[in-house]
Amino acid sequence: MSDTIETLKCLIIGSGPAGYTAAVYAARANLEPVVYTGPEPGGQLMITTDVENYPGYPDGIRGPEMMEDFKKQAERFGTQVRYEMISKVDFTGPVHKVWTEAGKEIHAHSVIISTGASAKWLGIESEQKLMNKGVSACAVCDGFFYKGLEVIVVGGGDTAAEEASYLAKLCPKVHLLVRRDEMRASKIMQDRVKKTENIEIHWNTSTVEILGEEEVIGARVVNNITKKESIIDGKGFFVAIGHKPNTGIFTDWLAADETGYLIPEPGTSKTAIEGVFVSGDAADKIYRQAVTAAGTGCMAALDAERYLTEKEII
Repeated sequence: MSDTIETLKCLIIGSGPAGYTAAVYAARANLEPVVYTGPEPGGQLMITTDVENYPGYPDGIRGPEMMEDFKKQAERFGTQVRYEMISKVDFTGPVHKVWTEAGKEIHAHSVIISTGASAKWLGIESEQKLMNKGVSACAVCDGFFYKGLEVIVVGGGDTAAEEASYLAKLCPKVHLLVRRDEMRASKIMQDRVKKTENIEIHWNTSTVEILGEEEVIGARVVNNITKKESIIDGKGFFVAIGHKPNTGIFTDWLAADETGYLIPEPGTSKTAIEGVFVSGDAADKIYRQAVTAAGTGCMAALDAERYLTEKEII
């Protein structure tokens, strides 16, 4: 391993829609960006089968193909894409230091954080087997495919309440599985769910197995009090137990909320540290869409360009 320290104008950490969009804008502005993809190149869209709500794809596109298009566009303007992970950062000085998992030290005049967030899963075998075959973590992304069909949602917080409410507008019946005898969701969200006639809440209920071979047909569940098992029919199974932002290496340096989402200055991508910007789902726990992530990636690159211009680095 070389001991040479590389100095970059613009380092982008993460490679989903936010990271690649930032790279397109940064490369066109002559910032010579380098993208470190992290452990999940392409982000959550790599486990998304069909994307039908991103502008410019009238016939829809598979998530991995879309991310390949983003990557090719970024590379077309000179972005370097490296399939490695940044494991440590030091934001004390005017030039920011980061280290790759292999131990290489990199100095960057600007850093764009686009590490995204990962959906939390139940961790059962059938969940993995039926991923993208009826199992989803995003009702807004995939709910349309289940229009007119019965579906199941798991969770008791605001995310689950929002997902169930959204699906109730598309589906004749939504089964909401809550593992306790109460929901953690805010009172207003609970009231909305309880007042929606086609949402049936199953209290004290946990999932034993998601049923189906090539597609979801239902779930085998257990009542946590009586221990009695039963089958609930449904063509879609939505896991809505929250997301975890991939921001662990940054939270000692940057402002974050109690769950780890980074907090930029309102209306910008700027963090409290000069030259460090954040975009995408690492800072967004509300919308979590590819198109909104891409928009904030654009903002971060423009903010980085202005910062580097003011510092006379470009």
